[in-house]
Amino acid sequence: MNRTSFLKPRIAALAAAATLALGTVTPAHALFGIGDIVFDPSNLAQNIMTAANTLEQINNQIKQLQNQAQSLMNQAKNLTSLDFSALSELRAALSATNQLIQQAQGLAFNVQQMETQFRELYPASFDSAVSSAQMVLDARKRWTTSLEALRTATKVQSQAVQNFAKDEQALTDLVNRSQSAVGALQATQATNQLLALHARQSMQAQQLQITQDRAAALEQARQVAVHERAKEVRRRFMGSGTPYTPYTVNFYGN
Repeated sequence: MNRTSFLKPRIAALAAAATLALGTVTPAHALFGIGDIVFDPSNLAQNIMTAANTLEQINNQIKQLQNQAQSLMNQAKNLTSLDFSALSELRAALSATNQLIQQAQGLAFNVQQMETQFRELYPASFDSAVSSAQMVLDARKRWTTSLEALRTATKVQSQAVQNFAKDEQALTDLVNRSQSAVGALQATQATNQLLALHARQSMQAQQLQITQDRAAALEQARQVAVHERAKEVRRRFMGSGTPYTPYTVNFYGN
C-alpha cells in the first residue's frame, strides 16, 4: 500500500469528524477570527479529498511513464544486432572443398564434357579398326581416370576432417552467443547462423558423397571396358574365326 492510499481514508475521516464537531457547535457558515474570513469545514474536506485524488492520479501517471520507459528499453534490446558472424568461415570451408572438386583431374564434372570423354574412354564395344597400341593407350587413360577420381575423393575427405575443428569452434561460439542474447534479434541471428552451419555441413557431405560415388562408378566402368577389351584381344588372337581342322602328324618318319 502506497502513502497516498494510506493517508486518503484518514484524511477523509478527520474531515468528516471536523465537520460533525463544528456543525454541533456553530452554524455551517460561522465567522471566526478577524474580518470577513469564513471557514467552511465541508469545503475544506472536499479540497483535501480533491488534492488526494490528484496526487493519486499523478502517481498513476508516473507508473505509466515508468512502464513505457521499461517497454522501450526492452524493445531496444530486442532490436540489438549480434556482433558476431561465422558466415565468412562457413563460406571459406565450403569454397575450399568446392575448389578441390573443380581442380580434379581425369573425367570432367561438366555434363557435356563428361559425356564426350566417357564415350571415348569407355566404348560399348571395340572396333576392329582400333590398333592394339591404341587399345593399350586407352586402357592406360582409363586407369589414370579411376586413380584421379580416387585421389579427389580422398582430398575431399581430408578437407572435411580439417573443417571439423573449425566447425566445432563456430558451433561453440554461436551457442554461447545464443544463450547470452539480450534480445530477440540476437537470438534469431545466432539461430540463423547455427542453421547455416548445419546447411554447410550437409553440402559438404553431399560433395563427399559425389566424389566417392564418382570414383566407384568410374572403377566399375573401367572393369567393364577391361572385359570388352579382353574379348577383342581374344578375337584377334583367334584370327578370323576359321574352324580348326585336325590332321595327323608323323614323328621320326613314321
